[in-house]
Amino acid sequence: MPLFFGHKNKNEENKQVQEIEIDQIVPNRYQPRRTFSEESIAELAQTLKEQGLLQPIILRKDKQEDGKYEIIAGERRFRAARSLDWAKIPAIVEDMDDAKVASLALIENLQREDLNPIDEAQAYLQLMKVNDLTQTELAKQVGKTQSYVANKIRLLRLTPKVQSFLVSKKITQRHGRALLNLNEEDQDRAVSEIIKRGLTVKETEAMVEDLDGYFAALAEAETQPDEKKKAKKTKKQIIKTGNDFKVQVNTIKQAIKMAKESGLKVKYKEDQQKDSYKITIELFNKN
Repeated sequence: MPLFFGHKNKNEENKQVQEIEIDQIVPNRYQPRRTFSEESIAELAQTLKEQGLLQPIILRKDKQEDGKYEIIAGERRFRAARSLDWAKIPAIVEDMDDAKVASLALIENLQREDLNPIDEAQAYLQLMKVNDLTQTELAKQVGKTQSYVANKIRLLRLTPKVQSFLVSKKITQRHGRALLNLNEEDQDRAVSEIIKRGLTVKETEAMVEDLDGYFAALAEAETQPDEKKKAKKTKKQIIKTGNDFKVQVNTIKQAIKMAKESGLKVKYKEDQQKDSYKITIELFNKN
């Protein structure tokens, strides 16, 4: 079944636009987009406030709840209108099966080209299920290569933690694919390191090749500076102690010199050891 069908067919102009109450509308359960930018919704709401709704949203009767309508296309417009506290919104009610609804929801979002990779992967998986398609068939339908679709779907094997960093764009898809060879625990450990140190894709790939070795080397590298610092501090203390002896000895010798100049006869003996410095002083009157 072709996915790229047009919901704006030649008879659409003759379809009646209805005013549907906002409270009667439920989101599209096949909506691939899990997150909506509050900023973009606010911008669209401002446009609706100034210009009104230029294109009605598309709905179908909800199969799960009587009296409700499910969004087929136009969820951003719906959310913007709801943020303005509209009571009703212009809509066209279509009769459409699940496969077409899922297909149209994906196509609408792909045309915007800002789906995050996880939402896109989930959408491809859902399209394959509802339309009973292989990856190759789906790729042909959506105008992508089979490898493109396969690489997107593989991202769903990443842990929720890694996926969240992909969605927030803290890591790239290439980072994500590099982590696929790791088990779940190691994926989470590795992605934390990527975020902490800002690792490039190349650095990430090198880390993944020997993850335990990477962290072992990292631990060793982090302890070495402490040992060097400690050794340096000890050496500094020894040097300082030596300098203290020298200062004190010079002070004593200066006192001996002053005693001699005052008329006293002075004899002194020095005995320097490794950890001590002994000075014996004898004072005599010249008379």
